Amino acid sequence: MTTAHKVLPGPRAKELIARDAAVISPSYTRGYPLVMARGKGARVWDVDGNEFIDFTTGIAVTATGHAHPAVVQAIKDQADKFIHMSGTDFYYEPQIEMAERLASIAPFGGDDAMVFFCNSGAEAIEAAAKLARYYTERGRFIAFLRGFHGRTMGALSFTASKYIQREDFFPLVPGITHVPYPNTYRPVINPDGYADYGERIVDYIEKEIFQTIVPAKEVAGILVEPIQGEGGYVVPPDGFLPALRRLCDKYGILLIVDEVQTGMGRTGKWWAVNHWDVQPDIVCSAKGIASGMPLGAIIARKNIMKTWAPGAHASTFGGNPVSCAAGIATFDLLKNGLIDNAAAMGEYMMGRLREIQERHPSIGQVRGKGLMIGVEFVKDRETREYAADLRNAIVDCAFEESLLILGCGTSTIRLIPPLNVDRETIDEALVRFEHAITRAEETTL
Repeated sequence: MTTAHKVLPGPRAKELIARDAAVISPSYTRGYPLVMARGKGARVWDVDGNEFIDFTTGIAVTATGHAHPAVVQAIKDQADKFIHMSGTDFYYEPQIEMAERLASIAPFGGDDAMVFFCNSGAEAIEAAAKLARYYTERGRFIAFLRGFHGRTMGALSFTASKYIQREDFFPLVPGITHVPYPNTYRPVINPDGYADYGERIVDYIEKEIFQTIVPAKEVAGILVEPIQGEGGYVVPPDGFLPALRRLCDKYGILLIVDEVQTGMGRTGKWWAVNHWDVQPDIVCSAKGIASGMPLGAIIARKNIMKTWAPGAHASTFGGNPVSCAAGIATFDLLKNGLIDNAAAMGEYMMGRLREIQERHPSIGQVRGKGLMIGVEFVKDRETREYAADLRNAIVDCAFEESLLILGCGTSTIRLIPPLNVDRETIDEALVRFEHAITRAEETTL
């Protein structure tokens, strides 16, 4: 059932939004006038009692749904014991247990893995870049256009998603060269002569970038999202990541994968790289790792991580005991069924979305893996002209239909429900989604 005609925001929400505007930085995007009061599973309620289906999950963070009882209990139990003791200077069991769990699922083998904890995805990127420089004694990196890696100055230097994220912050960290990501729906390099567009991009790096502006022997690492997130939920062709691995091996470059959004079961496997059987050197993780508690991590091969001397890098709050307790509970839930559910529900949802696509010519492409799904809107399927205004209108209409969704890329909507979502909730959400598409098409096209 849809609630298209409710008045949003309600009076209490309006009051709090006005108070917020007086004291909170305007740098937050705040696309929705939603003031959340509580959540349970895939649903949230605002301060005026309005109920919504949440297919944003805090940007792929609340992997186990809102307020999962096992996660809540783990947080309470740890808080009753102690809330903080800096893991930089002392030991405590939750941090060790969480590190053991992460090491056990390292895509290069648990016996060869060591973990560094931080608080966020951006911090994980910062740590990975520092470690790569420290280990290789090289100063340059390759990253990808439309990639998103965070907004701290180092992470921002790798980010090339939207110019607004970088505007007026120059100079950034030097030595980072951006190349095209292999988006087969919108190729920017002629793929002729190549069976796989991903291999074409890797060949471009070797034969153009390495031969003209960046000597391979100076490159510490290549940082890549296995599936681009903020850039549009772009799934690369199958040859891309294996070819990137071969290129790194050839020149002694570290392959660093940003699994902040794609990891921890989001794509139906522990890591997105698992879909291509690629073994990176460093994995960056955050978002869904602890169901909403602030936690980030890098997982690196032992021979790389062990080069760090004591004091080379640290974090006061990284791997704090409460977040690690939440992370352990989250990990166990993922291992014991939620990843399998993400794979199954993702397949079901993709099928339903392709049925909707048949009824709406404005949908250019449906793509994704697991419960990381992008729906790209176009003005014309033949020309593939972006339909940003339509996408934005759909997001607004969905809110009025009591469905929370987010945009990404230029004209794509990302659908990222919790990994424990069921068919009934998916069906209900997609009815609301199609209603929103129809309404937006009527007013925009």
